Amino acid sequence: MKDTAEAPQDTSELIDHIQSRYHDTHRRELPEIATLAEKVERVHHDHPQVPQGLGELLRRLIGEMEVHMKKEELILFPAMRAGGGPGIKNPIAVMRADHDDHEESVAEIRRITGNLVLPEGACRSWTALYEGTQKFLDDLDAHMRLENDVLFPRFE
Repeated sequence: MKDTAEAPQDTSELIDHIQSRYHDTHRRELPEIATLAEKVERVHHDHPQVPQGLGELLRRLIGEMEVHMKKEELILFPAMRAGGGPGIKNPIAVMRADHDDHEESVAEIRRITGNLVLPEGACRSWTALYEGTQKFLDDLDAHMRLENDVLFPRFE
């Protein structure tokens, strides 16, 4: 579901979709990407285009996103399933602020990787790293747009 217009109209269905399509995927794929980044940094430490610090940045992002997703799953989503209410605006504002922080991390990933442009003759690991990172960035963008533009406005 790339287009937010395709989002389920039912809020519970939309939340289920966000959790299964994005939360579960981020939890499964991001640690693998971070491990690959650490490998590329270690093996190619002397290459001028090595994405130095990418593994550390991804590990930090894993922690930040896990806290963010847990807040949604344990606090925000149950409140939304129950119909919202006046107290829901503050948690939504916190989630939007987290999304802004995630955007800053995305910008840093793009800076470290030279916008995910592979060096000439890149090995399979480096290629897989940038392909996996691009998929993650695409998923994260779609995930945040779905929440910011479709889910959250239903309660604001």
